[in-house]
Parts: sequence; structure tokens; C-alpha cells
Amino acid sequence: MHFDKESRRLKKQQIFSNLLNNFLQGIIVLAPIGVTIWAVLFLFNAVDNILPNILHSIVPSLIGKDADGNLKKIPGLGFIVMMVIVVACGWISSLFFFGRVVSFFDKILEKTPGIKFIYSSVKDLMEAFAGNKKKFDKPVLANIDGEDVWRIGFITQDSVRDFGLADHVAVYVPHAYAISGILFFVPAKKIKVLDKVSAPDAMKFTISGGVTEV
Repeated sequence: MHFDKESRRLKKQQIFSNLLNNFLQGIIVLAPIGVTIWAVLFLFNAVDNILPNILHSIVPSLIGKDADGNLKKIPGLGFIVMMVIVVACGWISSLFFFGRVVSFFDKILEKTPGIKFIYSSVKDLMEAFAGNKKKFDKPVLANIDGEDVWRIGFITQDSVRDFGLADHVAVYVPHAYAISGILFFVPAKKIKVLDKVSAPDAMKFTISGGVTEV
């Protein structure tokens, strides 16, 4: 009798353990999918609402509101229009004449007090990730904390001579599970270039805390 009770108890524990393992496995499978879908939908809706909000603020009578107070719109139309505008601006800015015009306004904004800081900061940040002036495209190992301790980073400046360190380079080290990071001035001799690792893989490996494969 005692053996039967112990057997049933162990069987219940096994069933509970299996249910818990399956539950955790389900979370591991669904969480990345759910977060990705949420992020994509959030960005889609954010961009999709830009144009209707602008038009409503300029001409309130052009776009009405429904019974819930939301702007009436065709889902996806605002997103498509914004994408077309962005692509058109990129194409127009590449033309010689309009490129000169953009460069002219660029210089004005970079010299305007107050606006200069915001404009330059946003511009430099965007160019660091895209365009012809990408900065996070040189993954390296930087010897910062100790003799045999290395951090994954990205060279953003090949020389920091203006700071009085001619033999140093600027290395940006991202944090794990965050969008922040730290800038270090590291001697060039303490840098190892990661020739066999792409910049996206190095960034993904660092941000994930080293759990992803390269």
C-alpha cells in the first residue's frame, strides 16, 4: 500500500514536472515571436498614424473622427505614403542640385544655436547606423579591464588626437540586453580586429549577453 502511494506521488511529480517544462518551453518559443510581432505592429502603427495626425492638425475638417474619438483612416495607407516620401527624399537628395540645397540647409541647422545640438546629435546617430558614414561596422576586441579580459566593441574613431591621445582609438562598447553603451579611449596596441565576425553578428552577440551563436 505504501509503495502504491509513493508510486502515485512520484507519478504526479513527474506529470507536474513535464507540464512545467512544456510551459517553459512554450514561453521560450512564443516570447520571441510575440515580442517581434508587437514591435513590428507598434512601429507600423506609429508610422501609419504620422500622416493622418499631421493632416488633422493642419486641416481638421479633412479627416474626421469616429465614435471613439480616433481619426478615421485607411489602415496601411499612411505607412505606404510615409515610405514613399522617405524614398523620394532619399532619391531627390542624391541629385546634384537638390543635394546642394540639402547641404546648404544642413550647414545652417548645424550653426543655429539651440537647434545645432539636437540636429547634430540626431544626424550623427542616424549616420552611425546607416548611410555612407556607418560607425558600427568595425567590430573589435578591446583589452580594457585586465590583461586577459576583453570586451567586444566597435571602433568609431581611428584616432582621438584632438583629445591628446594620438596612439588611442575610440571604441564603443554596447551593454547586454540594453540599447546603451560606453565609449572608451583604448591604446591601438590593445585592439584586436574581428575580421571573421560581421558587425551585425558582433552586435547581436554582445547585446544578447553571449547566448547567441556567431
